[in-house]
Amino acid sequence: MSIHIGTSGWSYDHWQGVLYPPNTPVHDRLAYYVQAFQTVELNSSFYRWPQLSTFAGWRARLPDGFRLTVKAPRGLTHAKKLYAPEAWLERIKTCWHALREKQAVLLVQLSPHLAYDYERLAYFLEQVPDWLKIAVEFRHLSWHNDETFRLLEKHGAAYCIMSGANLPCILRATAPFVYVRMHGPDPHHLYGGSYSDADLHWWANRIGEWTGMGKEVYVYFNNDGDGNAVRNALKLKEIAH
Repeated sequence: MSIHIGTSGWSYDHWQGVLYPPNTPVHDRLAYYVQAFQTVELNSSFYRWPQLSTFAGWRARLPDGFRLTVKAPRGLTHAKKLYAPEAWLERIKTCWHALREKQAVLLVQLSPHLAYDYERLAYFLEQVPDWLKIAVEFRHLSWHNDETFRLLEKHGAAYCIMSGANLPCILRATAPFVYVRMHGPDPHHLYGGSYSDADLHWWANRIGEWTGMGKEVYVYFNNDGDGNAVRNALKLKEIAH
Protein backbone atom coordinates (compact mmCIF):
# COMPACT_ATOMS: atom_id res chain seq x y z
CA MET A 1 0.00 0.00 0.00
CA SER A 2 1.45 3.36 -1.01
CA ILE A 3 -0.88 5.60 1.06
CA HIS A 4 -0.57 5.62 4.85
CA ILE A 5 -2.99 7.81 6.82
CA GLY A 6 -3.20 7.98 10.60
CA THR A 7 -2.92 10.26 13.61
CA SER A 8 -0.16 11.64 15.81
CA GLY A 9 -0.47 9.42 18.85
CA TRP A 10 -3.21 6.99 19.77
CA SER A 11 -3.88 7.49 23.47
CA TYR A 12 -5.93 10.55 24.48
CA ASP A 13 -8.56 10.75 27.20
CA HIS A 14 -10.73 12.97 24.99
CA TRP A 15 -10.87 10.27 22.31
CA GLN A 16 -13.09 8.14 24.54
CA GLY A 17 -16.41 7.81 22.80
CA VAL A 18 -14.73 8.78 19.50
CA LEU A 19 -12.15 6.08 18.80
CA TYR A 20 -12.60 3.79 21.79
CA PRO A 21 -15.47 3.21 24.21
CA PRO A 22 -15.67 5.29 27.40
CA ASN A 23 -13.52 4.03 30.27
CA THR A 24 -11.31 1.93 28.00
CA PRO A 25 -8.10 1.12 29.93
CA VAL A 26 -5.07 2.97 28.59
CA HIS A 27 -3.32 -0.29 27.71
CA ASP A 28 -6.23 -1.33 25.50
CA ARG A 29 -6.46 1.85 23.42
CA LEU A 30 -3.94 0.66 20.83
CA ALA A 31 -6.10 -2.40 20.11
CA TYR A 32 -8.96 -0.10 19.09
CA TYR A 33 -6.65 2.18 17.11
CA VAL A 34 -5.31 -0.62 14.88
CA GLN A 35 -8.86 -1.57 13.94
CA ALA A 36 -9.29 1.87 12.32
CA PHE A 37 -5.80 2.69 11.01
CA GLN A 38 -2.74 0.94 9.62
CA THR A 39 -0.17 3.52 10.73
CA VAL A 40 0.50 5.94 13.59
CA GLU A 41 3.03 8.64 14.41
CA LEU A 42 4.43 8.08 17.90
CA ASN A 43 4.92 11.45 19.62
CA SER A 44 5.70 10.39 23.19
CA SER A 45 9.18 9.32 22.04
CA PHE A 46 10.01 13.02 21.67
CA TYR A 47 9.72 13.50 25.43
CA ARG A 48 11.14 10.17 26.57
CA TRP A 49 12.79 7.71 24.23
CA PRO A 50 11.34 4.22 24.84
CA GLN A 51 13.36 1.20 25.91
CA LEU A 52 14.43 -1.41 23.36
CA SER A 53 11.99 -3.88 24.93
CA THR A 54 9.13 -1.43 24.31
CA PHE A 55 9.89 -1.35 20.59
CA ALA A 56 9.99 -5.14 20.51
CA GLY A 57 6.67 -5.20 22.33
CA TRP A 58 5.07 -2.90 19.79
CA ARG A 59 6.28 -5.10 16.96
CA ALA A 60 4.60 -8.08 18.63
CA ARG A 61 1.34 -6.22 19.30
CA LEU A 62 0.91 -4.46 15.97
CA PRO A 63 -0.89 -6.40 13.22
CA ASP A 64 0.67 -7.43 9.92
CA GLY A 65 0.95 -4.54 7.51
CA PHE A 66 0.95 -1.88 10.26
CA ARG A 67 3.68 0.78 10.09
CA LEU A 68 4.96 2.74 13.10
CA THR A 69 6.47 6.19 12.58
CA VAL A 70 8.51 7.49 15.51
CA LYS A 71 9.37 11.07 16.45
CA ALA A 72 13.04 11.60 17.25
CA PRO A 73 13.92 12.53 20.85
CA ARG A 74 14.15 16.16 21.88
CA GLY A 75 17.56 15.38 23.36
CA LEU A 76 18.79 15.13 19.78
CA THR A 77 16.66 17.76 18.08
CA HIS A 78 16.13 20.47 20.70
CA ALA A 79 18.77 20.05 23.43
CA LYS A 80 21.73 19.26 21.15
CA LYS A 81 20.18 20.76 17.99
CA LEU A 82 21.64 17.87 15.94
CA TYR A 83 25.16 18.53 17.29
CA ALA A 84 27.29 15.35 17.61
CA PRO A 85 24.37 13.05 16.74
CA GLU A 86 26.28 9.75 16.70
CA ALA A 87 25.33 8.47 20.16
CA TRP A 88 21.65 9.21 19.68
CA LEU A 89 21.62 7.68 16.21
CA GLU A 90 23.17 4.46 17.48
CA ARG A 91 20.45 4.18 20.09
CA ILE A 92 17.75 4.94 17.53
CA LYS A 93 19.11 2.40 15.04
CA THR A 94 19.13 -0.36 17.65
CA CYS A 95 15.49 0.29 18.50
CA TRP A 96 14.58 0.63 14.83
CA HIS A 97 15.88 -2.86 14.13
CA ALA A 98 13.55 -4.16 16.84
CA LEU A 99 10.54 -2.93 14.86
CA ARG A 100 11.69 -4.85 11.78
CA GLU A 101 8.88 -4.98 9.20
CA LYS A 102 6.69 -2.63 11.29
CA GLN A 103 9.03 0.37 10.91
CA ALA A 104 7.90 3.41 8.90
CA VAL A 105 9.60 6.83 9.19
CA LEU A 106 11.79 8.60 11.74
CA LEU A 107 10.40 12.13 12.12
CA VAL A 108 13.04 14.71 13.02
CA GLN A 109 11.29 17.90 14.15
CA LEU A 110 13.82 20.68 14.57
CA SER A 111 13.57 23.36 17.21
CA PRO A 112 11.91 26.64 16.18
CA HIS A 113 15.03 28.27 17.68
CA LEU A 114 17.39 26.44 15.31
CA ALA A 115 17.95 28.74 12.33
CA TYR A 116 19.31 27.65 8.96
CA ASP A 117 22.63 25.84 9.36
CA TYR A 118 23.52 23.94 6.20
CA GLU A 119 26.66 22.28 7.52
CA ARG A 120 24.99 21.02 10.68
CA LEU A 121 22.11 19.43 8.78
CA ALA A 122 24.48 18.03 6.14
CA TYR A 123 26.62 16.34 8.78
CA PHE A 124 23.57 14.87 10.50
CA LEU A 125 22.14 13.46 7.27
CA GLU A 126 25.50 11.90 6.41
CA GLN A 127 25.32 9.89 9.65
CA VAL A 128 21.82 8.53 8.92
CA PRO A 129 21.99 5.08 7.24
CA ASP A 130 20.38 4.69 3.83
CA TRP A 131 17.94 2.05 5.10
CA LEU A 132 16.35 4.42 7.64
CA LYS A 133 13.53 6.53 6.20
CA ILE A 134 13.75 10.02 7.62
CA ALA A 135 11.56 13.13 7.40
CA VAL A 136 12.68 16.52 8.68
CA GLU A 137 10.24 19.15 9.95
CA PHE A 138 11.62 22.69 9.98
CA ARG A 139 9.94 25.14 12.33
CA HIS A 140 12.32 28.11 11.73
CA LEU A 141 11.37 29.96 8.56
CA SER A 142 14.98 30.33 7.39
CA TRP A 143 15.20 26.64 6.44
CA HIS A 144 12.64 26.81 3.66
CA ASN A 145 14.98 27.42 0.75
CA ASP A 146 16.33 25.65 -2.32
CA GLU A 147 19.63 24.74 -0.66
CA THR A 148 17.78 22.83 2.05
CA PHE A 149 15.59 21.04 -0.50
CA ARG A 150 18.60 20.01 -2.60
CA LEU A 151 20.40 18.71 0.49
CA LEU A 152 17.39 16.60 1.46
CA GLU A 153 17.12 15.27 -2.10
CA LYS A 154 20.80 14.30 -2.06
CA HIS A 155 20.23 12.12 1.00
CA GLY A 156 16.76 10.83 0.10
CA ALA A 157 15.27 12.52 3.16
CA ALA A 158 11.72 13.86 3.06
CA TYR A 159 10.87 17.49 3.60
CA CYS A 160 7.99 17.43 6.09
CA ILE A 161 5.03 19.25 4.53
CA MET A 162 3.09 21.15 7.19
CA SER A 163 -0.51 22.33 7.38
CA GLY A 164 -1.84 24.73 10.00
CA ALA A 165 -1.10 27.59 12.41
CA ASN A 166 0.45 29.84 9.77
CA LEU A 167 3.30 27.40 9.20
CA PRO A 168 4.52 27.51 5.59
CA CYS A 169 2.72 24.88 3.52
CA ILE A 170 5.26 24.05 0.83
CA LEU A 171 4.37 21.08 -1.35
CA ARG A 172 7.91 19.87 -1.96
CA ALA A 173 8.70 16.17 -2.44
CA THR A 174 12.41 15.51 -1.82
CA ALA A 175 12.39 11.74 -1.28
CA PRO A 176 10.84 8.57 -2.72
CA PHE A 177 8.11 9.16 -0.14
CA VAL A 178 6.09 12.22 0.91
CA TYR A 179 5.49 13.09 4.57
CA VAL A 180 2.65 15.40 5.65
CA ARG A 181 1.71 16.61 9.14
CA MET A 182 -1.79 18.05 9.49
CA HIS A 183 -1.58 20.39 12.49
CA GLY A 184 -5.15 21.65 12.17
CA PRO A 185 -6.82 24.38 10.09
CA ASP A 186 -6.89 27.00 12.85
CA PRO A 187 -4.60 29.79 11.55
CA HIS A 188 -3.66 30.94 15.04
CA HIS A 189 -3.17 27.77 17.06
CA LEU A 190 -1.36 24.51 16.53
CA TYR A 191 -3.49 21.37 16.78
CA GLY A 192 -6.75 23.31 16.64
CA GLY A 193 -9.88 22.93 14.53
CA SER A 194 -11.30 20.35 12.17
CA TYR A 195 -10.61 20.21 8.43
CA SER A 196 -13.62 20.69 6.17
CA ASP A 197 -14.58 18.12 3.57
CA ALA A 198 -13.40 20.59 0.92
CA ASP A 199 -9.97 20.78 2.60
CA LEU A 200 -9.72 17.01 2.76
CA HIS A 201 -10.70 16.59 -0.89
CA TRP A 202 -7.97 19.10 -1.79
CA TRP A 203 -5.41 17.03 0.11
CA ALA A 204 -6.75 13.82 -1.44
CA ASN A 205 -6.04 15.34 -4.85
CA ARG A 206 -2.48 16.14 -3.79
CA ILE A 207 -2.04 12.56 -2.56
CA GLY A 208 -3.26 11.34 -5.93
CA GLU A 209 -0.67 13.50 -7.67
CA TRP A 210 2.14 12.17 -5.49
CA THR A 211 1.17 8.54 -5.88
CA GLY A 212 0.85 9.18 -9.61
CA MET A 213 4.54 10.15 -9.49
CA GLY A 214 5.31 6.81 -7.86
CA LYS A 215 5.70 8.28 -4.36
CA GLU A 216 4.70 6.55 -1.14
CA VAL A 217 2.67 8.97 1.02
CA TYR A 218 2.42 9.28 4.81
CA VAL A 219 -0.16 11.68 6.31
CA TYR A 220 -0.65 12.17 10.05
CA PHE A 221 -3.29 14.35 11.71
CA ASN A 222 -2.09 16.18 14.81
CA ASN A 223 -5.29 18.15 15.63
CA ASP A 224 -6.21 15.79 18.46
CA GLY A 225 -8.65 18.11 20.29
CA ASP A 226 -12.27 16.88 20.39
CA GLY A 227 -11.23 13.82 18.39
CA ASN A 228 -10.86 15.93 15.24
CA ALA A 229 -7.74 14.04 14.15
CA VAL A 230 -9.63 10.74 14.22
CA ARG A 231 -12.56 12.01 12.20
CA ASN A 232 -10.38 13.86 9.70
CA ALA A 233 -8.05 10.90 9.19
CA LEU A 234 -10.93 8.49 8.67
CA LYS A 235 -12.52 10.84 6.14
CA LEU A 236 -9.28 11.32 4.22
CA LYS A 237 -8.74 7.57 4.17
CA GLU A 238 -12.21 7.17 2.67
CA ILE A 239 -11.70 9.66 -0.16
CA ALA A 240 -7.99 9.15 -0.90
CA HIS A 241 -7.99 5.39 -1.50
